[in-house]
Amino acid sequence: MIVEHVNLVDFRNYAAVDVALAPGINLFVGRNGQGKTNLAEAIAYISTLGSHRVSGDQPLIRQGADAAIVRTRLSFGGRRVMAEVQLNRQGPNRAQINGAATKPRELPRYLQTVLFAPEDLGIVRGDPSARRRFVDGLLVQRSPRMAGVIADYERVLRQRTTLLKSARARGMRPDALGTTLEIWDDKLIALGSQIIDARRALTAALEPPVAVAYEAIAADDHAPRLEWALSVRGNAAAEPGEDEASAADASGSADASTESAIVQDTPALFRAALDERRAAEFERGITLVGPHRDDLVMRVRGMPVKGYASHGESWSFALALRLGSAELLRAESSAGDPVLILDDVFAELDAGRRGRLARLVADYDQVIVTAAVFGDVPEQLRAQAVHIEAGTILSEPVAEVAASLEGRGHA
Repeated sequence: MIVEHVNLVDFRNYAAVDVALAPGINLFVGRNGQGKTNLAEAIAYISTLGSHRVSGDQPLIRQGADAAIVRTRLSFGGRRVMAEVQLNRQGPNRAQINGAATKPRELPRYLQTVLFAPEDLGIVRGDPSARRRFVDGLLVQRSPRMAGVIADYERVLRQRTTLLKSARARGMRPDALGTTLEIWDDKLIALGSQIIDARRALTAALEPPVAVAYEAIAADDHAPRLEWALSVRGNAAAEPGEDEASAADASGSADASTESAIVQDTPALFRAALDERRAAEFERGITLVGPHRDDLVMRVRGMPVKGYASHGESWSFALALRLGSAELLRAESSAGDPVLILDDVFAELDAGRRGRLARLVADYDQVIVTAAVFGDVPEQLRAQAVHIEAGTILSEPVAEVAASLEGRGHA
């Protein structure tokens, strides 16, 4: 799978730009703030329908513009496809495939990417929402239809929570809403159960390649594991602004273990958990059960990575998650390797991890690397270098790129 060409209009700091990409390694070098990451972000958006830096689309639209456009020419399996998305400040986004209108959620069918970035450390050390976003992004790439399921679940969740807040404000009792709440429960359970089961199946498939990648990066076997802490089993994750005690109280009295106990009937467990937490939901005015309250627990040496792993172990796990994702997509795809995007990641790694990561990705069909410091990039990834400055692509020989940046500094 190859991205041959990218055209951006009013995307981030690019008023208009055309970028030609080649198979193999593509290195974009430039000082911070010049647009390297914006280019990587635009390419990845086609495959994930989101950004690795912000939660919404509005920051992606250039200041003063009403819309941003990302066009890509893709090559896979002997086919060429033009995929385009228009991000609008007002109204829904629009998409095209080969000039024909389609739904944006269809775009991931045509491009798979795996993006490494400094923000990846937040997957293992940050809030549960970061881990859910990582898993759901991979879910959509593996099964694009899940984009619709996730969007529908979020819509139902918002409407159900609004109903609970209204009931709380009016001082209503848990049984006062009757069939109205039951209707939203049914929808929440139907959609949420699909997400829970899909996430669990994904992490079961992901764990073996993650273990292989971790050992290759860390040069050590720390027995990495992936487990789900499920709110339907009474183990709700602490959300931003909520302390662990509040989360534990919200979880109820059910078995607060991870998924080591097999979930045999997710809808039945979901419904039972909602019934048990009904009074607490009315008291707090929020939905306390569902995939939006689950957390992916990552372990090394039998201990949770968050709170116990060293900085180097945390980085190794974050990189292993991305490499494991790439290997999983690679094994399942008939259209070739996913496009790997390494966004300024080498600056965060020591020399050993830099070299090992470079060796692991060098044989992929296409690798896009961004860096502020030319010397941070291992030599085997420097073959085709392009200089980016102030949203402009400047094609220069490798030696001139290095000399230019040495003279300008890297701030």
